[in-house]
Amino acid sequence: MSNDPAPYRLNTPPDTFIRVPYRALEAFITQAGLAVGMPATRAELLADLLTANDLRGVFSHGTRLMATYATLLRGGRLNPTPEPHVVRETPSSVVVDGDGGLGYFAMHLGTRLAIAKAASQGMAVMQSRNHGHIGAAGLYARMTLAHDLLTFVTSGHQLDLAQGMPVYSPAIGSPMSFSAPAGSADPLVLDFSPVYDLRISPYWSEIAAWVPGTVFRCIGLGTVAQAWGGLLAGIPVDGSRAARRFPEANQAALLVTFQIGLFVNPDDFRREMDELARRVASLAPLPGFTRAQLAGGPEAERDRAWRVEGVPIGPDHQRDLERLAAELGLAVPWR
Repeated sequence: MSNDPAPYRLNTPPDTFIRVPYRALEAFITQAGLAVGMPATRAELLADLLTANDLRGVFSHGTRLMATYATLLRGGRLNPTPEPHVVRETPSSVVVDGDGGLGYFAMHLGTRLAIAKAASQGMAVMQSRNHGHIGAAGLYARMTLAHDLLTFVTSGHQLDLAQGMPVYSPAIGSPMSFSAPAGSADPLVLDFSPVYDLRISPYWSEIAAWVPGTVFRCIGLGTVAQAWGGLLAGIPVDGSRAARRFPEANQAALLVTFQIGLFVNPDDFRREMDELARRVASLAPLPGFTRAQLAGGPEAERDRAWRVEGVPIGPDHQRDLERLAAELGLAVPWR
């Protein structure tokens, strides 16, 4: 038997878990948001977005993050009562200031504004700035699917680079998401961090030596995310030049969206997407996998199933939420 470590696969369903109704998770996160001083509308929106990620199996960006957010909000490192607002606007672009709060609120507002602008102008670009973590970039790429739009989302954050750090350091933590609607098939939603699991792989040095092109592409994508999502919003490479009221409001994001109808009939496009999904399903999967699917397919299947069965919450996830509940004087939704 090989002693090699097992492959690392982020956001796979846990082997050991309890099932928790998603509405119960939403209610718990809403209560937690209220307990740390968030207005009800903000707490409810955050709960909806975090639970939506859990439903898709994107546990890294789901409800367990509330434990970290609560610490930052209670410690004054993020604004618990932000008022995101437009600071620059044209018919096809908008810049939203997050007022030092979590990035979800600025991004949600900005995405809704971008959808409206794309409806009238054919395309739109939105930048958000002066906020904390936006969560999964796919949250916002998926918001545009019902509007016959193709969308790209990325985000950047304050870097802390020093001489001698690994070459992938500028690309760490930089997400990207692309989305495309389909007809009867699940939509295409690619939501990923270019470098995250590569840099923590026990095979990092071997991968870099054997297929350096793959590694450089990952680093390149992550660096583009920093340039487009961070530097473009005024985040300096040197953090000492940044002036922030809330220290963790050190992130920004970019969303680009355009109408399918600028190029082809949307109905025809969706039919071709359905055909693409069908053809991909007939292909041989990667080793270790049982099916071939387009990006977003497995997550959509989990969402449908877990809305009925409940979300599988693993031991580490349970501990994070139990610790949060103890700190805030709340009851977890499984006791």
